[in-house]
Amino acid sequence: MKFLIIGAGGTGGCIGGYLAKLGEDVTFIARGRHLEAMRKNGLRVKSARIGDFVVNPVKACTMEEYKDVPDVVFVCVKYYSLDDAVEFLKPIVGKDTIVIPILNVYGTGGKIQPELDCTVTDGCVYIFSMIEALGVIAQPTPIFRVFFGLREGQAESCLTDRAGDPEHEKQVIERLGEVEKLLNAAGAEAHMTENIQKDALQKFSFVSPMGAAGLYYDGVAADFMAPGEKREMFFDLVREVEAVGRAMGITFDVNLAENAGNILAGLTPDATTSMQRDVAAGGKSEVDGLVHEMVRLGEAYHVDVPNYRRISEWAKMKGIQ
Repeated sequence: MKFLIIGAGGTGGCIGGYLAKLGEDVTFIARGRHLEAMRKNGLRVKSARIGDFVVNPVKACTMEEYKDVPDVVFVCVKYYSLDDAVEFLKPIVGKDTIVIPILNVYGTGGKIQPELDCTVTDGCVYIFSMIEALGVIAQPTPIFRVFFGLREGQAESCLTDRAGDPEHEKQVIERLGEVEKLLNAAGAEAHMTENIQKDALQKFSFVSPMGAAGLYYDGVAADFMAPGEKREMFFDLVREVEAVGRAMGITFDVNLAENAGNILAGLTPDATTSMQRDVAAGGKSEVDGLVHEMVRLGEAYHVDVPNYRRISEWAKMKGIQ
């Protein structure tokens, strides 16, 4: 299979790097000095899970330079870059291409499916990784769990001219199963799930509250580990996500507050979120997808989300984008 990885940062660098190390045909979409370094020295992954390795030579190019038709696309960009990724994909995907968005924001696949004439799943990942230096990805902890799958009813309603074709549906399931096998063989923990909406919202129930509370208080992980207002806000946000999920008809297998607390406890005390770092750098952030989207979901499903609404209004007042 031909894999295309849009975004060669912490997530895309590890997903694509693991697959390339396995010997798969992987092309990265990157840009700037990071791309230049990859072309010159390859892609180095410093992995606490499978050990350090280098993919050299590495197939990497800009969006403008890519001329192939991919079999599987992992979209690993920030939410504010999603529109650019979709516009890039429109002319290059084939009818049999499968697009797997791996973003922090919930429900991304369903939003972009109408834009692409191919199958778009949903997905999420549990990983702590980042660009350490140009051409270098650091994965300092061993956790690397990837979930992806079709949304409920998607096989019957996929917005392509092959929707409802049993043979096409079979091919999609088989290809997703092969992606699962390859990722596991590469050293990740991959799951083709039959309930991606539940799995993705469960991941979101930590990422979104942590991002929202971290931004609102400009806090580090230690601030939310200690008893007090900041910790209470974090868990109130988790409970609001859970309430919206229940209204959506999602039943969780775990206690989301307990699950979020366990993830929080595993962070280093000085950890911050990528949204905080983006805002501090004066650039765009994922505030729309991680904060404002929860207010919209609350309104859509008639669930009161007072803490999200409070942070959303505050962010708008501050001009945070």
